[in-house]
Amino acid sequence: MDRTVIAYVIYLVVSIALTVWVARTLSHNGRIFLADVLHGNEKLADAVNHLLVVGFYLVNLGFVALYLSDDETIENTRGIFEALSTKLGVVLLVLGVMHLGNVYVLNKIRRRGVMEREQLPPVTPQEWVAPTAGA
Repeated sequence: MDRTVIAYVIYLVVSIALTVWVARTLSHNGRIFLADVLHGNEKLADAVNHLLVVGFYLVNLGFVALYLSDDETIENTRGIFEALSTKLGVVLLVLGVMHLGNVYVLNKIRRRGVMEREQLPPVTPQEWVAPTAGA
């Protein structure tokens, strides 16, 4: 078997495994944020969480597929490791950026929900005071 094909197979297996692991981690922990933001609406939190995971898979697996091809032929075992380290390093960086992007978006959504809840006064106003003419 050609060394380039071996490198491609290893790259695909490791990249897909890493993508699945990160997606499951995001799904499990992101659901908690979504349930909080959506005021305990579990069904909606699960639906939004699933849509986010599908989008994560599509973007990352699409990148993995596009980054697969290489113009250079791998001629020895060292070349396999060098090609894999470069390709997997880039995939890990993309996964990290996607992960941080998801965390950022979930945190912004959560903060917006917390701010909306804090805008309501804790006690209903007792009376109305007219503004003064000098103010």
